[in-house]
Amino acid sequence: MATIPKVVKDLIEAFERLPGIGPKTAQRLTYYLLHAPKEEAKALAEAAIALKEKTVICSVCFNISEKDPCEIDTDPSRDKSVIAIVEDPLDVLALERANFKGLYHVLHGAISPLENIGPEELHIRDLLPRLKDGVVKELILATNPTMEGEATAMYIDRLIRPLGIKVTRIARGLPVGGDLEYADETTLSRALEGRKEY
Repeated sequence: MATIPKVVKDLIEAFERLPGIGPKTAQRLTYYLLHAPKEEAKALAEAAIALKEKTVICSVCFNISEKDPCEIDTDPSRDKSVIAIVEDPLDVLALERANFKGLYHVLHGAISPLENIGPEELHIRDLLPRLKDGVVKELILATNPTMEGEATAMYIDRLIRPLGIKVTRIARGLPVGGDLEYADETTLSRALEGRKEY
């Protein structure tokens, strides 16, 4: 049986540590880079190093950025009266694709007692100073529709509601192109609850 060179094995193992990358994909990526031009492998390595060296967490919204405060918080065309509260920076990308024009607040997770993640481990309390000047009129709870996301949304709602700021929750229900017969009872129930006039 042929042995794999240590450098090849090390890169396969490094890829396997990435989320969503299994052993087969890690092997494919490694052997792709092995046969790719040296410049391509070097560009990938440099991009990974630059990612760590040139990104910061925005001190206002806690999104990932190259400057502090981030481009979204300093953009004068954004609607500063609306803040969408999301769990992760990837959620910001999703809402940007949907043309959301307000601001964001990134929690960096969700309340999960089983994983010992409480409100103190998230950027929930960091939201309060952003609400003091009276500019923000609505908070959109855009946490994931999971037990942890729901618990986080409920916690934030109870925290913010006394301030008199409108708190809304993103609608949940059937995806576009989905079939009713394949939807689970909870999804159908929420779709019925969130119905609106046509």
